[in-house]
Amino acid sequence: MRIWFKIWKDTKLIKDHTVIRNENDTRTHKVFAALEEACHELNLGTPVWLEKNIKDFKRLSRCRFYQDNFMESIDFDYLEMLVIDED
Repeated sequence: MRIWFKIWKDTKLIKDHTVIRNENDTRTHKVFAALEEACHELNLGTPVWLEKNIKDFKRLSRCRFYQDNFMESIDFDYLEMLVIDED
């Protein structure tokens, strides 16, 4: 599984990171582990999943994390998470 994380500000991509998870695990565990790894690499706190994020991710294999998802203040508009390739 490959997941692309992108940080957007003022309609511009300012940072991105791709995570590859090849372990034999559930899709959910791979997604949570990838999110944690990407946030560490991008020097962010791990966002909280809200109902809207869960629905978007189930339906589209992508979601956006806004200020409401983070405990600390962020200096960008949103973090986007997109599944590029699944096993």
